[in-house]
Amino acid sequence: MNRLISLRKTALTVATLAAFGAAATAHAQIKVGVSISTTGPAASLGIPEKNTVSLFPTEIAGQKVQYIVLDDASDATQAVKNARKLVSEDKVDLLIGSSITPTSLAMLEVAAETETPMITIAGAARIVEPMDAKRRWVFKTTQHDGQMAAAITQHMSNNGVKTMGFIGFSDAYGEGWWGEVEKVAPARKIKVVANERFARTDTSVTGQVLKMVSANPDAILIAGSGTPAALPQKALRERGYKGKIYQTHGVANSDFLRVCAADCEGTFLPAGPMLVVNQLPDTNPVKKSALAYVNKYNGAFKKESLSTFGGHAWDAAMLLQEAGKTAVPKAKPGTKEFRAALRDSLEGIKNLPASHGIFNMSPTNHQGLDQRSQVMVRIEKGNWKYVP
Repeated sequence: MNRLISLRKTALTVATLAAFGAAATAHAQIKVGVSISTTGPAASLGIPEKNTVSLFPTEIAGQKVQYIVLDDASDATQAVKNARKLVSEDKVDLLIGSSITPTSLAMLEVAAETETPMITIAGAARIVEPMDAKRRWVFKTTQHDGQMAAAITQHMSNNGVKTMGFIGFSDAYGEGWWGEVEKVAPARKIKVVANERFARTDTSVTGQVLKMVSANPDAILIAGSGTPAALPQKALRERGYKGKIYQTHGVANSDFLRVCAADCEGTFLPAGPMLVVNQLPDTNPVKKSALAYVNKYNGAFKKESLSTFGGHAWDAAMLLQEAGKTAVPKAKPGTKEFRAALRDSLEGIKNLPASHGIFNMSPTNHQGLDQRSQVMVRIEKGNWKYVP
């Protein structure tokens, strides 16, 4: 009888240990929460990003990875709700998102409060600058608006532009761009003669465009993203504006080309190398890593849905994969210690080639891209044309 009881206790102990082991193994997987804009005004950015998430690595440093994807509908309030759910209920180790600046700035607060590392795929430099206690938890895969504003004004200067007009979104994206233009335009001896705003959801910008056309600048920069950025451009053409028009890298997708159509002919914009990767010389340092993403995406989805925004999402996965190699040996996923180790590992990434550039992070630089992350592009006959 005693022997039977002993055997039962042993069996129970083994079963209990096995259950704990299985639970620990299940808990040890890396969880990533993704909040992007697959509906709303920024849907043309979020859809290729969501497609790209399906191509993310499913295992990192021997650990399985689970991705939980939510739509924030291009709305900052919903982005906060998503971030809180992902952190508090789903217990994610990392946040990725959002597609645009206002929603990313909203998520930043949650990331900092819960000490959860976050990789944003939105544009404004202010998401990661200036570095402070909140921003130390946030990293970025997109080119800064400052970098792109410098490229635009340099191209303007090289092409004889002396005066410019500015019209941007009436939110953090537009204001971020205006702040950068205000700094770099005078350095290029370019005078800003008109400064206007419009909302992402506006259906008319007639008043703003009339003021800009009246000022008659040599060039106009439209600081918008996705299909809403086509609205002022079409209005400018309708009003007979003949000067140069520039857009930001926020329009680098086929939906923008479709909506803007012939009104975008001749438009200039800076963009990540992957947008025109097949036109780049083999000596371009980003060509190989950009092609790797482009070929993978085109093998899974329709080529016309390829965009630089999907590339920004892909680069977030590349950063996670690289950081995971050093974070996993230090702590168990699902713990505060792992989140801290992941943050530290992201901050230490050096010379990582991705679809938009080569990342070199540091404690004072959580974007890590240099001039290799941008090329100048011109829209010709509904296509992107590399401008050497």
